[in-house]
Amino acid sequence: MQGISISLPELVRARPPRGLTGFAPSGRVSTHQWGANRSIFRGRGMEFAESRAYQPGDDVKSIDWRVTARTGHAHTKLFQEERERPVHILLDLRAMMQFGTRVRFKSNLAAEIAAMLAWVGHDGGDRVGGLVLTRDGVMDFRAERTRRAVLRFLEKIAEQTDPEIAPQAEVTLAKGIRRLRRVCRPGTLAFVISDFNDFDDSAAKELRRLSNTAHVTNIQISDPLDVALPPNGGRISDGHTATSLSSIGKGDLQAYADHYAARQARLSQVSRQNAMALHHLQTSDDPAQILYQTPQNRSAA
Repeated sequence: MQGISISLPELVRARPPRGLTGFAPSGRVSTHQWGANRSIFRGRGMEFAESRAYQPGDDVKSIDWRVTARTGHAHTKLFQEERERPVHILLDLRAMMQFGTRVRFKSNLAAEIAAMLAWVGHDGGDRVGGLVLTRDGVMDFRAERTRRAVLRFLEKIAEQTDPEIAPQAEVTLAKGIRRLRRVCRPGTLAFVISDFNDFDDSAAKELRRLSNTAHVTNIQISDPLDVALPPNGGRISDGHTATSLSSIGKGDLQAYADHYAARQARLSQVSRQNAMALHHLQTSDDPAQILYQTPQNRSAA
């Protein structure tokens, strides 16, 4: 089922050229240059060492609030540089991702992007792990450096792109991000790949918290019909039931488009305010562009 499910061999073939290897500036890779552009996937690459009294000019993001509360005086966290950093990928393969009207399903594109990022991290000597939000819960993968671990991760991803799997116990995006946050150590590179269909107050809160620990890149996957429904469209189906788009009133069509626009604006704002990179890819886009393009929304890290 080309463009719908994706096989393990396809995810293996998604491995980028070795010249694009590695994320961490201080890691085992000698360069962070991808083509002519500096890598957009940068992070602190730092591990907590100790706390000391706050001094004027210290980054307020590094304030150690626990020590500050205990002593009554502001303290700053000090970090030491790491040789490598974990790379964690949160991949959304829930029911809403099993949809597409151009070229492929959103889940198919998301899976290939996750595979590319996993290979880049692995080839650069970083430990790669992640979480997969499925139609039946969450699958966890501890960050490891072995090729076997990457293949196990990709194998499960391939299995979860099967459109015949029925939704049973899906978790929210907010719960997925919270779970990711609990396994991310300071300096982790965290990638969140989703359509952000249920990006609500709780998800925004968890994303902000995640950005306090990890360097976050949000990758939003969408289909043209996510953005707006055509007023004189045909029929869409989930494989069991069908809906005629022409039967939807103008008011409902406008409300649908407005809801998407509001969600987009909020995701962009949260990403910008918390120094998170944000990419938008549609199902007709080439996934390789994620390795080269400049994020549409990015604040200075």
